[in-house]
Amino acid sequence: MTPHILLRTARTALLAASALAVAASAMVPRAMAQAPASPAVPGAGPASVADLAEGLLGAVVNISTSQTVKGTEGPGAVPMPQLPEGSPFQDFFDEFFKDRGGQRGGGSQKVQSLGSGFVIDAKEGFVVTNNHVIADADDIEVNFSDGLTLKAELVGTDSKTDIAVLKVDPAGHKLTEVKFGDSDKMRIGDWVMAIGNPFGLGGTVTVGIISARNRDINAGPYDDFIQTDAAINRGNSGGPLFNMHGEVIGINTAIISPTGGSIGIGFSIPTQLAKGVVDQLREFGETRRGWLGVRIQPVTEDIAESLGMKDAKGALISGIIKGGPVDDGSIQPGDVVTKFDGKEIDEMRDLSRIVAESPVGKAVDVVVVRKGNEMTVKVTLGRLEDGEKMAEGEDGEAVQKDEAVATASVLGMTIGELDDAAREKYGIDSGVNGVVITEVTPDSAAAERGVQAGEVITEIAQESVANPKDVMDRIAALKEQGRKNALLMLASKSGELRFVTIRMD
Repeated sequence: MTPHILLRTARTALLAASALAVAASAMVPRAMAQAPASPAVPGAGPASVADLAEGLLGAVVNISTSQTVKGTEGPGAVPMPQLPEGSPFQDFFDEFFKDRGGQRGGGSQKVQSLGSGFVIDAKEGFVVTNNHVIADADDIEVNFSDGLTLKAELVGTDSKTDIAVLKVDPAGHKLTEVKFGDSDKMRIGDWVMAIGNPFGLGGTVTVGIISARNRDINAGPYDDFIQTDAAINRGNSGGPLFNMHGEVIGINTAIISPTGGSIGIGFSIPTQLAKGVVDQLREFGETRRGWLGVRIQPVTEDIAESLGMKDAKGALISGIIKGGPVDDGSIQPGDVVTKFDGKEIDEMRDLSRIVAESPVGKAVDVVVVRKGNEMTVKVTLGRLEDGEKMAEGEDGEAVQKDEAVATASVLGMTIGELDDAAREKYGIDSGVNGVVITEVTPDSAAAERGVQAGEVITEIAQESVANPKDVMDRIAALKEQGRKNALLMLASKSGELRFVTIRMD
């Protein structure tokens, strides 16, 4: 067993056995925190959170879902549920499945699961939870602390941030709501409180501190989690993480654990990331993210030095998406984005998150370092979801995994498609095919090998290439194989061929 296992916590799976349903869940979602409140006495925690918890419990709900699934290992067979270690249901199911070969027949079965959520609009009946809590559910019910149960409809989901918005009909019922706070104000060491439904035990309150911020746990493209040591377990997913003012500063999503139980490392989606997603799901039923239309990679120390930058920061543009918002030359391969719409870009992932949070159609200033010089360019953002559809056919089926790349920067070369304009510009014969080199960075590995603009890459490692994406994919594959050099076949303007080996380190 590996020492660190990332689990989705909010969802506790319940398999129907006779009239009983049992927890057997998956992963815990993420956490981000909000505002202030340090204890009055250094080193001491809050004297009590009883009053705070009492006012918030009514807004935190249990999310119950059911899904019809086909049996496995034979007609109608369902495997014996895998229960959490120490579950009170263990003895019952050991006895129930005894002499049944670990299987239970009977055709399709109802699979139930439990998670957490919270009410953000009592009048309209809007509830926030995790996407993985309600994914693939046939029926969704929201259970309140006073015993009220209401059917819920799905308003919208976002798999990239693992957020879902539900709606119940509050007519005739007085619901309690909670407000979002500002997670950006939260500091490491601030006290926080989690309320949720761990292992089906509704209304559970735990307290801890913010242990770290800006965590990237590789759960999605916009990871920026709050880490907390407040106890979060299976079934807590989708529940709120509160500051000491009773404001939601995170949505609990995941834990790291070798056993499936809490070891004091939990993650929450910060509300500064979640609020925009929730607002869009409420208004449109879907997300509408900004899109720059570029491929990016980290700025390493070596790359920063080669570009004449003092610090290794920002996001390096390695490719421009064909037909995207900046496929007009405003941003070019080899540019390093250091500031976007007034916000500093310290790491590559900062650019992805900030662009996605920006309004579609907004004109923004982008600060880039180009050939050692800092400049500001104006770009108008497209819509990410439209860009994703560019890679799909009219029937909605993907025709290619990645968007086509018009230009790219690789191995010290700027490369582009060999179209009619490029043939005319460089005088390349019609019989020459491949990817044209439009620029070579001085002092780069390619320049050392005498590679020049106007030459055409026809093969890499004895495999033909037809567009910039082919070149990038081949280089990436060679690096994964542990290769230190790439063998390129180059064609001159008239079609004469030569081989060059270029370092990839």
